[in-house]
Amino acid sequence: MTTTQAAVAPAPPAVGDTDGTRRRVLELVAAQGPVTAGELARTLDLTPAAVRRHLGCLEQDGTITVHDAGPAAGQARRGRPARHYVVSTAGQAELGGGYTELATQAMRFLRHAAGDSAVADFAAERNAAVVRRYAPRLTASDPHERANQLAELLTADGYAASVRPVAGPRVPTVQLCQGHCPVQHAAEEFSELCEAEARGFSELLGTHVQRLATLAGGAHACVTNIPLSPPTTAGRTGGTQEGSR
Repeated sequence: MTTTQAAVAPAPPAVGDTDGTRRRVLELVAAQGPVTAGELARTLDLTPAAVRRHLGCLEQDGTITVHDAGPAAGQARRGRPARHYVVSTAGQAELGGGYTELATQAMRFLRHAAGDSAVADFAAERNAAVVRRYAPRLTASDPHERANQLAELLTADGYAASVRPVAGPRVPTVQLCQGHCPVQHAAEEFSELCEAEARGFSELLGTHVQRLATLAGGAHACVTNIPLSPPTTAGRTGGTQEGSR
């Protein structure tokens, strides 16, 4: 499946920076996974053998794992299939830094002190702030390019986002994939965060979106289906459908 990849921060490390290169490999697996050693090698301008050494260390550490989606439809396996890697739960925690548990504790306190409605209000206000910040930067009228702009903004905020075309549907469709979520740990307990985010995507893109999978629900990426219909006025209307979590 072809991928339109948003820029991934931070910048590539200096040559010979083993720890920095390994971190870069981890970030790219989050952004592009499921991804092969060969694909990573082309992105990093390294040899496949060098990338495999980094992947082996990351797999041994438990920060990445092999993703088996089975053979492609109508294709029989020939020879040894390429290994496709995704980030594990432990790897997501490493990418997330040290404040995820604090955020979860704060939301637990909010629910205990003020109830479920306060949590929903917090998630809605957090989402509204993101919408206000992103909306002026979504300048494209073409819906595919608009989705790409959203992916770039999400990537800059640490979500390792990309836009991937979907073959087959009668209505042209793309999938917005987020290989990392800075609030995943909290979202595992507070689904209001994921629901508010999906509503924000709908507002920003001006169309119905459908959340197919989430990192918080155990998937290797958050995946949102986006039909490529032209955005409504100002790209700020449209409903949201939530897939199963």
